[in-house]
Formats: sequence, C-alpha cells, structure tokens
Amino acid sequence: MAGARIVLTTADGEAVSAYHAPPGEARRGGLVILHAIWGVTPHIRALSDSLAEQGYEVIAPSLLDAADAPFPADDLDPPNLDARMAMGLASGWGAAALPRVQAAIDLLADKGKVFAMGFCFGGTTAWLASARCTGLTAVSCFYGGDIAGYVDEQPKIPTILHFGRTDPLIPPADVETITAAHPDLPVWLYDAGHAFVAPNGYHADSASLAMLRTLQLFQRAGGARGEA
Repeated sequence: MAGARIVLTTADGEAVSAYHAPPGEARRGGLVILHAIWGVTPHIRALSDSLAEQGYEVIAPSLLDAADAPFPADDLDPPNLDARMAMGLASGWGAAALPRVQAAIDLLADKGKVFAMGFCFGGTTAWLASARCTGLTAVSCFYGGDIAGYVDEQPKIPTILHFGRTDPLIPPADVETITAAHPDLPVWLYDAGHAFVAPNGYHADSASLAMLRTLQLFQRAGGARGEA
C-alpha cells in the first residue's frame, strides 16, 4: 500500500509536510527517513513504501521546503542544485531542521520504538538527531557529508555510519576524523561512491549490505531476539 502526504506540526507551531507510509504487516516500529538535499523525492517515497511493507511505520519529513511545496517529481533537479545547496547551508546542514525531525519522532513515539536513517544531507541530520533529539532508539547515517563538521556531537543511542571509499564529496580525511573521534562507533566503508543507495549513484552490493546492517541494528536495538 502506497503512502500519502501528511502535515506535521513542530513544537514551535510550524507546519511541515511529510510522506507517511503505514506498516504493511506486523508492526516492527516507527522509522523516520531523512532525505538528501533534493527533498522527499520519488526514491525516498519508494524506499518508505518498501520499508513499510517490512513492518515499519515510516515518516519522511520535508526538511527544507515550505509545507505547501509539492514533493519533487524527479530524483534529481540539477538546475535547482545551487538553490537547494543554499537552503542546506542556511539550515546549518540539518541543525535547523531538527524540530521537523522531532515532530516526526513524536508522532510515532506513542506506538513504540522509533528509528531513523538519513542520506547525504539527511545523513548529517540523522547524526545530529542521534545526539540532540529525544525518543529515538537507533540511527543509521548514510554518507553524511558534514558529519565531520559536527564530530564533537555525542550520539545518545546506538548509531552506525556508512561511507563510500570512492566518494568524491567526502574525503578519506573526513572519515578518519570521525573514526578518530569515535573509535567505538561502527563506521562501515563500501566499494562505492556517493549516494550508493540512491538512483544517481546506486551500487547494488553496497546498498544491500548497508541496508541489511541498518535493519539488523534496528532489530537489535528494538529488542528483537534471534537476529544476527
């Protein structure tokens, strides 16, 4: 069953659009998906639907756009990249979007455990959420481009990070900075470039393994038994 657009309200009263996909089988928990710079794209909506079919109630909040802005019709919008990047910069690469993330968490929290995953811009936002938001159980960050800029943040919950070895946007030195500051944090490297879960950089083996590790983390942190 496909999801639908909903409106969230932050603690400050801001209206925020989001994509909501209800669970398609026995509920495993709530899941907040945080998009890349492009917004709640068809890929993010399809991923939400796919994970909902596995039992997660998914909310993908729009982190940058106004509540009345339509969801993107395409996964990439190169003519608007500069504008999208300016929006990301103005948000502190996700810091200012955390009230929107918290609103999504709060909507799910009264039903059980809540997890989060984020990609690129959303990967950095997920990193910040692991340290600053309340109500999360575990977080998975995919190729968060500015995590090294927030390396002093301390996740309060189980958190894992995924990076591509050949990612031109995240130099090896940034990954080394993160691992040096958080030696006990699982940081996984894949033989892939940037956006290896998304259509524009998809690498099947890396995407499959990273998602497997993510869902295993969620299952363990959520108290499931018999998981690897």
